Amino acid sequence: MSNTQAPHLAQRLSRALALQTIVGLGLVCIAVYFVISFTLSERQQDTLDHKKTAIEHLLGESRGVHSPEALNHMLKDFLTGHDELSLRLAPTSGNNAFELLRQSENDERVVTRSFPVEVPTVSGGVQPMQALLLLDRRPDDRLLNRLAWTLGIAAVTGALLVSLASTWLVRLGLKPLRLLVDQTRSLSAQDLHRRLDDSHQPQELRPLIAQFNALLDRLAVAYQQMEAFNADVAHELNTPLTTLISSCELALRKPRSAVELQDVLASNLEDLQRMAGIVADMLFLSHADRGTEARRTAVVNLSELASEVAEFYEAVLQEAQLQIVINGDAAIAVDARLVRRALSNLLGNASRYAEPGSTITIEIAQSKDEFQENHRDSISIAVINRGAGIDPVHLPRLFDRFYRADASRAHANLNHGLGLAIVAAIARMHGGATFATSSNGITKVGIILPLGNSV
Repeated sequence: MSNTQAPHLAQRLSRALALQTIVGLGLVCIAVYFVISFTLSERQQDTLDHKKTAIEHLLGESRGVHSPEALNHMLKDFLTGHDELSLRLAPTSGNNAFELLRQSENDERVVTRSFPVEVPTVSGGVQPMQALLLLDRRPDDRLLNRLAWTLGIAAVTGALLVSLASTWLVRLGLKPLRLLVDQTRSLSAQDLHRRLDDSHQPQELRPLIAQFNALLDRLAVAYQQMEAFNADVAHELNTPLTTLISSCELALRKPRSAVELQDVLASNLEDLQRMAGIVADMLFLSHADRGTEARRTAVVNLSELASEVAEFYEAVLQEAQLQIVINGDAAIAVDARLVRRALSNLLGNASRYAEPGSTITIEIAQSKDEFQENHRDSISIAVINRGAGIDPVHLPRLFDRFYRADASRAHANLNHGLGLAIVAAIARMHGGATFATSSNGITKVGIILPLGNSV
């Protein structure tokens, strides 16, 4: 989705807060309005009840009044100052005995209360009548209207103010993100050591920044390895290519006999084969890096596989005055071809650096895989030789491509620096790991294979 279509986080938060404020204040104002309206309705009924009781009490105390005029005067005095009240006393038959109506009893804005009363007569008796008490609620309606306008204006004004304040607060709250974007914009491949600064960032963003910096660390290492890999590839291929070009130029400078040309071609073929080996190993590592897994097949035992590899190196070992011993055995489901290649690389590496007359040991043992989180049972295959030790500084990078602990690049014509990298790739293809130790002239390099698929 393009940037024009993607919603802005600040706008989304501001709109959400504004909507929440409008809804919240609106609900509060509606609740206040209905509570006040209900309270006024209750007050109107209470007023009618109170006036009904007062009229009954007044008529009960007026038994000494003998004339209708005096009674009318007394009731008018009772209603004086209560303009919202109206009263009518009507006998069960005949004309009204008293009537002071300020409102129409059919008006919808009038609350009525009808009740029977006994009115004293001139003769000293009482006359049953029906009283109609009316209460004008228009003052309360006007109050409710003013209250509704006040609450509505307050809700709109409050929502507007809160929306403006929330917009400002959202922009202020998102300022660390903008600063973070500015920092990431300044990152480039030319400055691999620069990292994001979280000193002025909120706690919620610090885990993200830490993960991003960890990713930058991995990318920096990968980028440096890629540059080193490209440089090493160029170095490894430059020498044989230069040799080939020089050999061909010399052969073409003057006529050569068929025997001489055969010698030149044979020499060139050796360099071409070495280049082909480098390219083949690079292709293998490329497939391994893309997640290719080993095809596991049942192996009778690893000691037999080690014996096969040792027989292949028999002539080399005799020439170097070396002996080989195989200790231990195990049965495990692996890709025999790949494990044989890994063991061959380990054995070839050990034979190049072992002391003449010493013994190389292939050790096969069952152990806990300390490199796995669940510490599964595993099989370790290690090649041990006696010779010049490896500085601990070099051990973590021993399985890197084209890496040589020997700065003098000894045996460079026989070893192009991908052997142990291929060993590490084969271990990963089996879900395992590699290890290397060196102390007191004893160097131990090997692989760990999980025993989950053992047979």
